[in-house]
Amino acid sequence: MTQTKPPSLAPAVDEEQFAALKADVAEYVAGPAERWAQRIEADGVVPDEVFAQLRDRGYLSLAAPVEYGGRGVPFSRYLELMELFSMSHASIRMIVHVVNGIWRAIDQFATDEQRKRFVLPVIAGERRAAFTLTEPTAGTGADLRCSVTREGDTYLLSGEKHLITFGVHCDWWLLFARLAGTTGKDGTVALMVDRDAAGVTVEEMAETMGVHGTDHAHLTFDRTPVPVANRLGVEGRGLEVALGGFLQPSRISVAMSCVGLARRAHELAMAHALRRETFGKKLAQRQAISFAIAENAADIEAARALTLHAAREWEAGSPYSAVLSSASKLTAVDMLTRVTDKALQIHGGIGYWSTSPIERVYRDARAQRFEEGTNEIQKTVIAREVLREFAARQERP
Repeated sequence: MTQTKPPSLAPAVDEEQFAALKADVAEYVAGPAERWAQRIEADGVVPDEVFAQLRDRGYLSLAAPVEYGGRGVPFSRYLELMELFSMSHASIRMIVHVVNGIWRAIDQFATDEQRKRFVLPVIAGERRAAFTLTEPTAGTGADLRCSVTREGDTYLLSGEKHLITFGVHCDWWLLFARLAGTTGKDGTVALMVDRDAAGVTVEEMAETMGVHGTDHAHLTFDRTPVPVANRLGVEGRGLEVALGGFLQPSRISVAMSCVGLARRAHELAMAHALRRETFGKKLAQRQAISFAIAENAADIEAARALTLHAAREWEAGSPYSAVLSSASKLTAVDMLTRVTDKALQIHGGIGYWSTSPIERVYRDARAQRFEEGTNEIQKTVIAREVLREFAARQERP
């Protein structure tokens, strides 16, 4: 299979057009998306109409190249839109986040034929792909137990995956496994597995604490046939598809999701503090409350700045982008935890009731602490990279 280099995104963005797009997204988040949010929370499912509406408004192809039918918004500018989407319902944010990112992982190692089959239909919103890495009996990264054996032009896939977002209602699983008998990252493969392939058992997992409406799958494969033609890249380098192609930019996008959700919590807390009166004073006039609001404002700005820095470094191909990707996610997640906790506290007891918007924000925020890797994983990545770089500097004359 001949690998071809994908086209680059436009180097610049028309500021007037981008401002109009940003205003359009903000209007959608405050209007239609909020109405969908109420329905999703009531029914526990995301209607197909939501996906169709996001597709038809062009929100699922924002970050894709114009050559692919996308809007060509550079990644660092796309994050400004992700911040807005993250102020909406978590499942709406999840759809936008996944669809605008997963094509990149597939495309990085795709042949022309694979690009036509897998990448372009995802960008167009005609097909859906689910990132399929996590396993119930293994850790993360190279610690994969799902395995494949090759028979001619077919891989036979066996093993389990779980916590797979959109893994129930999708067309393809972008799945990572290892060649039977291998260990470590050098035995991994990346495969596009058909949702209707034989030998697959798909179970929808129980409802989550937050992010209501997003489906998550437990998958069991029993010698499931996968054409070798559906392999991305070469044998033994599957994790490169997962890490560089998806997880690094996705962690930065999740960091900005934390910023957007924290901003929503912050705004709800300020509105309540300006409205609620106790003992003849607005809450906002009380030092304890105003200090909490000030801390939240500073926390959000700091996390946003680091996240945008990480995005620009990733765009530039910086060797430090892996560290910054994990650092931005780690920092933003911790920030979100602090901000949502203070925002709920400012609401007092009323904030704990499901009728209060901050209650949903508080539940949804908890999911960010393990999306695209826990804080412990981020610390492992950061420590490994900074220690390696420091040791290399010490060896130089």
